[in-house]
Amino acid sequence: MGIPGYDCGAMLQSWSNWSGRVKCEPRAILRPASERAIADAVRDAAQAGHGVRVAGSGHSFTPLVATGDTLLSLDDWHGIEELDTTHCRATFRAGSKIASLGEPLRVHGMGLANQGDVDVQAIAGALSTGTHGTGVALGSLASQVCALRIVTAGGEIASCDTQHDPDLLAAARVSLGALGVLSTATLQLVPAYRLHERVWKVGIDACLAELADRVARHRHFEFFWYPHRDYAEMKALDPTDTAPDPLEHQKGERIDWSDRIFPSVRDLRFNEMEYAVPAASGPACFAAVRARMQEKHADVVWPVEYRTVAADSGWLSPMHARESVTISIHQDAKLPCDEFFADVEAIFREHEGRPHWGKIHHLRARDLAPLYPMWERFLEVQRRLDPRGTFLNDHLRELFGL
Repeated sequence: MGIPGYDCGAMLQSWSNWSGRVKCEPRAILRPASERAIADAVRDAAQAGHGVRVAGSGHSFTPLVATGDTLLSLDDWHGIEELDTTHCRATFRAGSKIASLGEPLRVHGMGLANQGDVDVQAIAGALSTGTHGTGVALGSLASQVCALRIVTAGGEIASCDTQHDPDLLAAARVSLGALGVLSTATLQLVPAYRLHERVWKVGIDACLAELADRVARHRHFEFFWYPHRDYAEMKALDPTDTAPDPLEHQKGERIDWSDRIFPSVRDLRFNEMEYAVPAASGPACFAAVRARMQEKHADVVWPVEYRTVAADSGWLSPMHARESVTISIHQDAKLPCDEFFADVEAIFREHEGRPHWGKIHHLRARDLAPLYPMWERFLEVQRRLDPRGTFLNDHLRELFGL
């Protein structure tokens, strides 16, 4: 049954993330279909003393969304709000799925500069957790943000860009939803382009010997290490003007528009931990992870992913002010992962790693504050926009020490 004045529908009172690890039973789950409806829902919840969290596609493995109060789904608030072909920019509604953006942008000759290999996330969730692709000269998705509109706890709209309230923009690029409900995001795009993908397997030692050269030579490079056979599947993507050839796919190569090349299908469900370490520490950190897994976790067959990301300016971005290597470990969603993840996490921490906000980690405020130079500045913005903590849940209170 709809709730009067919200222009939104009610849903069943339960929610689960994609892997099934995180579950909650909110007081209300609402689907606002306009910015005004978002504002009305937030204002009424805040006035009733209820917290508000926002669900995207549930691809975070941490309890960022979990709440017993009001949960907003922005699935009905999607699409391109505005196109600026002159400056190669577009404004997206927060519930838009990344997979839905490629074709309409391409029709207008534009595309995302980079994206991850999962494209089912809502754009707001991907931005708010620091989601990224790979490429030594390319930042996270949040680094492409030019402007944001945020619904605050009072139901007001806070707008920010590089000229107007740049501190809010720096804080809100990666905000974990702690500042308000992201309504729209304007991203700096690039002219539409094709990518040539090459995928091949080598022994892990050969991969590591070539690693620095591969990272420097390709626009996008990553590898997956398969521990049970000790080989690497390497992937390189490079821009090309060559037209697609269906036969190339049989040889581990393919050419297509970037939005069709970036994504990979994830049929099997898993849980994941990822840390961003300083780029110079990447090879040593991976070597330590490999040794630990071979020594103590030989039963784990899921691959380890190794990517590079440029430094960016988001205050809570795991890549804030440092070039980074991200290393991800995985385990089948039906199998226990906590002991394995905690053991490898100790290695990430030894290398000054910062956790991906949407992936499993065990850090709290006392651990996180020293890793982020702008930590206190972020909390100042959070207190200014949300003094009563409307957008905080138990998980965020632990993270921020509030």
